[in-house]
Amino acid sequence: MKLWKILLLVLFAFVVGAATIAGDMISRGFSARTPPSQLETVAARAMRDMAIPSAAKQARNPFPSTAEVVAAGRAHWADHCATCHANDGSGNTEIGQNLYPKAPDMRQAATQNLSDGELYSIIRNGVRLTGMPAWGNPNLPLDIDSWHLVTFIRHLPQITPEEIEEMKGLNPKTEADRAEEQQEQEFLNGGGPSQ
Repeated sequence: MKLWKILLLVLFAFVVGAATIAGDMISRGFSARTPPSQLETVAARAMRDMAIPSAAKQARNPFPSTAEVVAAGRAHWADHCATCHANDGSGNTEIGQNLYPKAPDMRQAATQNLSDGELYSIIRNGVRLTGMPAWGNPNLPLDIDSWHLVTFIRHLPQITPEEIEEMKGLNPKTEADRAEEQQEQEFLNGGGPSQ
């Protein structure tokens, strides 16, 4: 078979495949409730990987994994990250599960196999076309909080129930949450039933 025929056949197969995928996506719609296809997952991870500079991928966490650094990362996570990623890193929250793509389970290999520098870069710069915003002060050459989060992310597969319980007290609260807690406290202190 001549080379031009092989190239034409490959091009035809590519066009048919792309048309099939596009037709499938259009027929399903673009709802955030629909799980991403394998192709979308691969494409999104490839785009994320390309967005991280190679120098950042090689960066190492300058902070040792001590109990103090893990505790600092845990407190920051509970206050800033758990809304989407959950205290245990599962991503099983109302917001995390309704994003597209969904918030990842940070305990799994897809996250744990990233380098420290990749995790740091994702925290600092966010990920376009996802719910992951950029965090930290971009003008600081060393973002200590983000490095502490990297340490805590590494700790997530071993997180204990006691740590998760402690984090609940550090999670952000709405005015309604605070009012409900105050009513409960007043009731427990001998006040009448709340209306």
